[in-house]
Amino acid sequence: MMNDETPVTWRRLWSETTAALGERPSARWLCETASGLDGDEFMAALDEVATERMVAHLDRMVARHRAGEPLAYVMGRWSFRKIDLLVDRRVLIPRPETEWVVEHAMAHARSCASTRLVADLGTGSGAIGLSMAAELPLTGTEVWLTDASSDALDVARANAAGIGRAAANVRFAHGSWFDALDEGLKGRFDVIISNPPYIAPNDPEVDPAVLEWEPASALFAPEEGLADIATIVAGASAWMRPDGMLVIEIGYRQGEAVKVLMNAGGWRDVRVLDDLAGRPRVVTGRTPSS
Repeated sequence: MMNDETPVTWRRLWSETTAALGERPSARWLCETASGLDGDEFMAALDEVATERMVAHLDRMVARHRAGEPLAYVMGRWSFRKIDLLVDRRVLIPRPETEWVVEHAMAHARSCASTRLVADLGTGSGAIGLSMAAELPLTGTEVWLTDASSDALDVARANAAGIGRAAANVRFAHGSWFDALDEGLKGRFDVIISNPPYIAPNDPEVDPAVLEWEPASALFAPEEGLADIATIVAGASAWMRPDGMLVIEIGYRQGEAVKVLMNAGGWRDVRVLDDLAGRPRVVTGRTPSS
């Protein structure tokens, strides 16, 4: 981006990066990453001179992003609710819609009297489970993060360091859905939450950048995207307390189909809830009666 040896400030770099990308917020995030400064610290340093190494780092990131690589992977991090996550191609990029899904699970977990046991199935980067651990009371909380991908669990373990003392309440388990959990946990969970693969193979609405960069195993499921959801719905009741809650993120066209699955499984108080864009995004239900 820079073709001369004139010392440059972050104000100038932000302006030139904005021109290169055509988007000011993304340009700022890349400049913050290159500078090692965030938020108010970056704004206070706009008239400071960037080092050659910082400029070179910024140039490489701009080139990668212009070539189509998602911004989160270029920066190597992404914000989710109240935590900052390391992300790379081993895991999905956390979406704002999933933050809303977490909100519903969080409300139920907070209503638990003195203790709460939570499972985040298919955790990926750890966004859901680590948010639950970080925001729930430090005392009496235990959160299990599972994934069939050992690479994804490595990312989640690295991200656990970012939630401080609450990381002591987090457990990791490798395996597919409930196979990852110890049998001794059956009948004990207050909340089971998951953002499973729910996109139908060959769905024409999937963004090409998602197809090229993000892990297909975390995106696509057979049976019109419903196979993994059906597995979770069928298996979850054996692991939950009598008044536990199952929370699943779904595709916006899957609400009725998942509601049918939940009702057939005996789940109580089944609800299909919209995200902030007004699209069906989450299904919740309470543990079936004995």
